[in-house]
Amino acid sequence: MFSYIFSHFFNHALGNISYAIMDGWLAWHIWWWRIPVVNSTLYAAAAIHFSLGLWALYQRRHFRYTAVEITQLVLGLSIPLWLASHFGAQRVSGWLFGREPGHYALTLYAYWAVRQHMIAVQFILLTVAWTHACIGLYFWLRMKPFFKWASPFLLATAVLLPPLAMIGAHHGAQEIVTLAKDPQWRAENLHPLPPPQRAVIDTITLFYFPIGYAAAIVLVFAARGVRALGERRRGMVTVSYPSRQVKIPKGLSVLEASLRFKIPHASVCGGRARCSTCRVRVVSDRGALPRPSGREAFVLARVGAGADPSIRLACQLRPQSDVAVIPVLPPNVGADFVRNRRRVNIGEERYVISMFIDMRGSTKLSQARLPFDTVFLINRFVEAASQAVSSAGGQPNQFVGDGILALFGLDADPATACRQALRAASAVASNVAYLNHQFASEVVEPIQYGIGIHAGVVIVGDIGFRGHTVFTALGDAVNVASRLQDLTKELDCKVVVSEEVCKTAGLAEDALTRRDVAIRGHDGPMAVRTAADPTVLVSLVDPVAESDEPLPTAVAAE
Repeated sequence: MFSYIFSHFFNHALGNISYAIMDGWLAWHIWWWRIPVVNSTLYAAAAIHFSLGLWALYQRRHFRYTAVEITQLVLGLSIPLWLASHFGAQRVSGWLFGREPGHYALTLYAYWAVRQHMIAVQFILLTVAWTHACIGLYFWLRMKPFFKWASPFLLATAVLLPPLAMIGAHHGAQEIVTLAKDPQWRAENLHPLPPPQRAVIDTITLFYFPIGYAAAIVLVFAARGVRALGERRRGMVTVSYPSRQVKIPKGLSVLEASLRFKIPHASVCGGRARCSTCRVRVVSDRGALPRPSGREAFVLARVGAGADPSIRLACQLRPQSDVAVIPVLPPNVGADFVRNRRRVNIGEERYVISMFIDMRGSTKLSQARLPFDTVFLINRFVEAASQAVSSAGGQPNQFVGDGILALFGLDADPATACRQALRAASAVASNVAYLNHQFASEVVEPIQYGIGIHAGVVIVGDIGFRGHTVFTALGDAVNVASRLQDLTKELDCKVVVSEEVCKTAGLAEDALTRRDVAIRGHDGPMAVRTAADPTVLVSLVDPVAESDEPLPTAVAAE
């Protein structure tokens, strides 16, 4: 349908060049759209689109539309009324009286010379149909990866084509009015409908069609009323959200419940199971819930949530019994989230190596320097430490003042991750030593630091509020790493590594100084190893790492 509208308006725009080109291209336009298969497809698409519009009006369980949604709805419902007169003259007359318009002459002359009110009707129809179509395309295309770079070109086309089509039609009509002053040209090109036939067309398009169209809409609302009564008789269910509980009739989806009761809920695609932003975690009994449909299962699998049976699409989940849910995504996510195919980490248990790196004496440093200089030095320290972590295979995760939390093991096995963390600690020492060399003339005392490393099972996921979320780790292992970093001050060393990390990395028993220390929140002492110079760690780890690596094919063959 959009292709037909676009080609039709493009044909109008050619009138800006000349009526001859405009009318000449019409022959190709008519030839293509009158091919039986193409013509049948066009009318089938129009009928389906109209039927789906009424069906969507029936299916909608609430009337809390956004401004753009209500605009699209009102424009879409008004198109048949604006189109009726033009469609009757161009197509119904052909079906009833065998008239097949082959050029623009009669239509433009009739509108610009005889029935001039139809100019406004046609221009309104053009604007309404084009705007409705563009809104629909926007809802569809905004989630596509190419939309970001293509949107300026699409917007330019959307804005320019309607006025070009109107101006082209006007220019073409002016040429027709001038040509029509020649009686011979009029006799050859203008053959209007006889008044009786015109009266039949007007009766159909201006009387019977509006009555039938209004009756169809009334029937839709009557069907909605019958459905509502039936749903209430079947009973109500309770949907529990983190902040409140609501009662809905059986048959409503969780997303419809959210919209009906004004509960903020993400939904970029409007509940069509396209974007997955409405997904929820079911925290109640899942045994009585209907199984995911094929479409729902496909969308969940696409975003990596198919393996978790507690994750469902709110727009597809229609509970038949009480259910408790927690929305996964913040309610303000937009189309860019879907377009960029972002993955949301909803929380899982992982064996992770946590490393805390803290800069010593930043408060004392700030007392003797300008704020800009202090921030500059801290940023250089954070940069040096983060580069060391990244180059070793870890992920700088959180920055709190002059401290850094780094994570290892998100994409590696435990043994590899532990060795990566020890290499990173050695690289931090080297990078900070180079930093001290750079600022030797500006900083009286060298920059000092402490590093704590521990491993264990933690929970990783996105933590935050609305748009301010961060992927991080939570758990006792993270807290212990922070406390080990604090112990570097008491133990007069640069790095404290838990025995868990050393054993998993494969370090020898006598590789580092071993101590038992008390950890706040733990009943018994914890075995740790310390190093005053973290650069020695790389010499302890690399031989282990090299021995674990497979030999090259040629060497293995020998």
